[in-house]
Amino acid sequence: MKFTSFNVNGVRAAMDKGLRDYLTSCDADVICLQEVKALQDQADLTFLKDYEVLWNPAVKKGYSGTAVLTRISPKTHVLGVGMPEHDNEGRVITAEFPDFYLVNVYTPNAQEQLKRLPYRLKWDADFRTYLKRLEQTKPVFSCGDFNVAHEEIDIARPKENRKNPGFSDEERASFSELLNAGFIDTFRELEKGAHHYSWWSYRANARANNVGWRIDYWLMSQALRSKLKAARIRPDIYGSDHCPVELEIG
Repeated sequence: MKFTSFNVNGVRAAMDKGLRDYLTSCDADVICLQEVKALQDQADLTFLKDYEVLWNPAVKKGYSGTAVLTRISPKTHVLGVGMPEHDNEGRVITAEFPDFYLVNVYTPNAQEQLKRLPYRLKWDADFRTYLKRLEQTKPVFSCGDFNVAHEEIDIARPKENRKNPGFSDEERASFSELLNAGFIDTFRELEKGAHHYSWWSYRANARANNVGWRIDYWLMSQALRSKLKAARIRPDIYGSDHCPVELEIG
């Protein structure tokens, strides 16, 4: 099976910048999108003939939101994590398949001067608990924009960004807790090298110079490790300030 995850930073704006071409050519069984910033009827997906669409918009129009496009009809699906304090921003979709759960997430940003850090850490703890609860029934894949570069190797300029949102000590430690709870960072499982990023600022030619951050992930339960065939980052794909991250299992 092939999966892909892509923070599109506005699905409508991204369509004519490369997203439509990618969606039609990626040949993924399941496509997970984050930050769609639209209602489903505002996104023209009629060109995708073989996919069932799951959509979770934010209450606030033009903000956040996630979507799952799947060729394989899920047994069930759930929007959110079942906690009202977290579920009005459309950040999570869970699809249940026969052998696993797939959880698409757009993690809240800690924001400038880390003003939303306490909420972010509460989110992380509650999301971790949610994944572990699912895992009691069957293994879990979780993908999306986790809004954190985990280690120094995952960011082009670690010293300059040490206390910035997405690379604060607290957020990095929180992500470590998620991995220590039994989830595998699939890309790092297969690729130990540097200079692999999934997000670049629009400023200062950051993408052209590959001054980026790796904040988009595919995680999997330990029980699924034997199925891991490939994990890729696709900086050649445009349409957003992020690029797709892909997973292949067998």
